Amino acid sequence: MSKSQFETYVPYDGPYDGPYGEPLGTEPHHGPYEEPYEPCGEPWDAPHGEPCDVHTAPTLPYGDTYRPAYAWAPAAPGATEAVLPRQSPPPSRPGGPGGRGVRRRRARYTGRTEGSVRRLLPRALVVAFLAGGTTAFVAEDKAVRLTVDGEPRTLHTFADDVAELLAEEGVQVGAHDVIAPAPGTELSSGDEIAVRHGRPVLLTLDGHRRQVWTTADTVEGALRQLGVRAEGAYLSTSRSRPIGRGGLALDVRTERVVTVMADGRARTVRTNAATVREAVEEAGVTLRGEDTTSVPPGSFPRDGQTVTVLRIKGERKVHEEAVPFPERRVEDASLYRGTEVVQQAGEPGLRRTTYTVRTVNGVRQKPRRIATELVREPRPRIVRVGTRPRPASVQGADHLNWQGLAACESGGRPDAVDPSGTYGGLYQFDAQTWQSLGGQGRPEDAPAAEQTYRAKKLYQRRGAGPWPHCGARLHR
Repeated sequence: MSKSQFETYVPYDGPYDGPYGEPLGTEPHHGPYEEPYEPCGEPWDAPHGEPCDVHTAPTLPYGDTYRPAYAWAPAAPGATEAVLPRQSPPPSRPGGPGGRGVRRRRARYTGRTEGSVRRLLPRALVVAFLAGGTTAFVAEDKAVRLTVDGEPRTLHTFADDVAELLAEEGVQVGAHDVIAPAPGTELSSGDEIAVRHGRPVLLTLDGHRRQVWTTADTVEGALRQLGVRAEGAYLSTSRSRPIGRGGLALDVRTERVVTVMADGRARTVRTNAATVREAVEEAGVTLRGEDTTSVPPGSFPRDGQTVTVLRIKGERKVHEEAVPFPERRVEDASLYRGTEVVQQAGEPGLRRTTYTVRTVNGVRQKPRRIATELVREPRPRIVRVGTRPRPASVQGADHLNWQGLAACESGGRPDAVDPSGTYGGLYQFDAQTWQSLGGQGRPEDAPAAEQTYRAKKLYQRRGAGPWPHCGARLHR
């Protein structure tokens, strides 16, 4: 049998019917006859009554292809809208998309008459060649059923395998699509090929967001395919909603059992709440004022979780405390060494602290400081310290009993002051006498050595007269 693309036959002038069905004995065509074998629109609409060429009948076009099938992938962090990916096509097969399934050219039939003499043998050869070519042509043709996303089509094809068929029909597939049988499977007449395109779904399941792929075309089918328990669950969209090729975003909250402990009672509820606060409210418990829960109220409630309601009452208390004043010591060359004079008295400051005191479920908590304010600054104490060298002695008075005089006048106390406040120190000086002797400040504030020195100077001036009751002790 010839395998060339074009065959040319010469009609035979025999006594039988011609190759084109003319009656026996009719006049053959005069001159060369060449008629292309064109495709026809109806099954029996060929120029000479032969069957229509079904292999060139137009196939139904399939729309734009999908993106990925079904697989897990991480969700985009922090996103507010679903941004769904597009799947990449699988690696191409060697030899190109057409392969051996490229459509064969149609044979052209040519008839020719030479003179008026008819020969029987050429006519017989024409019939034989036509029968053989038609048998080979029909053998290559396959009738298959192609279903894409649930839409079936019956096709006639010369493709050798599934991949060639999909390429012929313009059905593009990606890494997440499902093809049955596999793309490399050989085709036979009567085969059924199914293609389901993958659809991306941005799934938030019980607070966890992730990217998944599914070949289901509805939300209910996707949940079933992903193994998500939907009974009693909250869905952000209807179960019957179709999933387009671009996918969708889906929020699912399954039913959970949560126990709420409040006011001495336990309440167990079945809920698909999005937050602990919502679950507590569904249990019939109201949070008031500063009330809170043992877990963050905005967190996602877990199955089997126990949530304790904390009843909080709080009050504020203010505490005032003195701030100690500092002391500044200033050297003074006009004062004898060992002499200190208070130039400015110190004054403590005032600090105010605010605390909050709370009771949680009736139990008092440790006070918590929330604010501190310095109401008044402390005033420092200023002390003048003498640096002037002290005289070694006072001539004519060093041998006297000054210790006995001090014991009699003040009980030997340098800071003693009489009840009237007029006299002070070891020897009970008044302020005027003290200053006349070169003393600074008050006598009771001066060191004991300086007071004795001033007393000796006073004795040089006036003798024992300034101490009328105790002056006799100086000579004992």
